[in-house]
Amino acid sequence: MAKILIIDDEKAIRRSIREILEFEKHVIEEAEDGQMGLNMALKNNYDIVLSDIKMPKLDGIELLNKLTESGITSSIIMMSGHGSIETAVDAVKRGAYDYLAKPIDLNRLLVAVRNALEKVDLVTETKTLRKKIQKNVEMVGESKAIKEIKDIIEKVAPTDAKVLITGSNGSGKELVAKWLHEKSNRANGPLVEVNCAAIPSELIESELFGHEKGSFTSAVAQRKGKFELAEGGTLFLDEIGDMSLSAQAKVLRALQENKITRVGGDKEIKVNVRVVAATNKNLEKEIEKETFRRDLFHRLNVIPIHVPSLDDRKEDIPLLADYFLDGICGEMGIAKKAISGEALKALQNRVWTGNIREFRNVIERLIILGGKEISAEDVKQFG
Repeated sequence: MAKILIIDDEKAIRRSIREILEFEKHVIEEAEDGQMGLNMALKNNYDIVLSDIKMPKLDGIELLNKLTESGITSSIIMMSGHGSIETAVDAVKRGAYDYLAKPIDLNRLLVAVRNALEKVDLVTETKTLRKKIQKNVEMVGESKAIKEIKDIIEKVAPTDAKVLITGSNGSGKELVAKWLHEKSNRANGPLVEVNCAAIPSELIESELFGHEKGSFTSAVAQRKGKFELAEGGTLFLDEIGDMSLSAQAKVLRALQENKITRVGGDKEIKVNVRVVAATNKNLEKEIEKETFRRDLFHRLNVIPIHVPSLDDRKEDIPLLADYFLDGICGEMGIAKKAISGEALKALQNRVWTGNIREFRNVIERLIILGGKEISAEDVKQFG
């Protein structure tokens, strides 16, 4: 069932379309001229707007222009008894979803409405998914350290400056990288993540730069690397402190020249990526041990961001608890559980060696095993 607005200066046509669509269980409202239709469309949330082109006060094309400029999400279907192919094409170019010639064919009308509703559903689903994605990269906290990180991200994200994120495991370095990408001018491009610690040293170069067919035993086909896959977007090099010196040298060249060469190849390939790196290691100490290149460190460390451990921002624990209670209960399809003030104090009093990752796991455990309201006793028993 959809909410549909019919705009036409001929009462008989409005009535006949209304009868057809109400038979299909849709909710129908009418407007007798373009200006009235515009006012109604801007004030109400219609799934579909069916509008004539030739009308008094405001014609259909002017109406269409004003509605598309307003940014409404309704699917707009234009109608005309004086139409032509040129009129239909012009209406669609201006933002109409479809065009119907008068006299209106019943089957054509129903098909157009059905297709328009599918478009509305897709738009709604896309918005929902976008909200979920945005929620997944939300940085929760009001501590001084988190506010400073948010301020830095707001300033740095629109630029292509390289960022080096440091912090202990589980503190949220990946979240900072995602936030940088989402707020950047590259947000519509890909965010490609590489965990340098999880890839064997003999494979890291192939993973980053790709390889040509036959370049080594298992290279049965040409393969693009992460630099190429991140074209126009962001490449996130996680745990870069674990990258081999050989790969570091090639990454440095890629950053200096914006060019890469696939393993086994000799062709230079231009790349346009923003590099964000992260590590839980002290890279200056790694430089002293000669396991990390000083020149690469300075190339990456344009904007340093340090993510504090959870133990260094325990004032954020109530906000984090509420955030995870809401999200996890929603994923489980159950009502959001409450948590007592004493339970929050108990969570603040413990040591979080695993940081945010450990904290989320504990909240999930308390949701599953704790009472209707999570108590301090539940934290003591299951935390």
